Amino acid sequence: MKIRIASHEDREAWNPLWKGYQGYYEVDLSETTDNTWQRLMEPPADGPHCLVCEDDEARLIGFTTYVFHAHTWQPEPRCYLIDLFTTPECRGKGIGRSLIEAVYDKADEHGCAQVYWLTQDFNEAGRRLYDRVAKLTPFIKYQR
Repeated sequence: MKIRIASHEDREAWNPLWKGYQGYYEVDLSETTDNTWQRLMEPPADGPHCLVCEDDEARLIGFTTYVFHAHTWQPEPRCYLIDLFTTPECRGKGIGRSLIEAVYDKADEHGCAQVYWLTQDFNEAGRRLYDRVAKLTPFIKYQR
């Protein structure tokens, strides 16, 4: 397994992962997919950025996206992990953890004081992992 920055050549292999991610969360982001990919390939310093995980045969089996941003509570930036997905057949093999840890490394390189993310309450498998690699906070999300 290898984690690396996504490249232009990954688009075709990334598409099914992106569709699988949308299916899991029951959303349709097809209208923004081309724009999303373009922004991932040409991100400003703060992102969005994309890391991919490939197996021993160089097939993409997971990805994560993240951004860096300023915050009012401390001078150091924070890192928001936006998306995380692994193929269903590869779950439970440490890929999600490795992708999260790779984001931690990128956040450390960027001088971030914190890495955080959101998930759906029904994401039980993901939450079991998140409970091992991070601390659950008491924040509740509101959205317009």
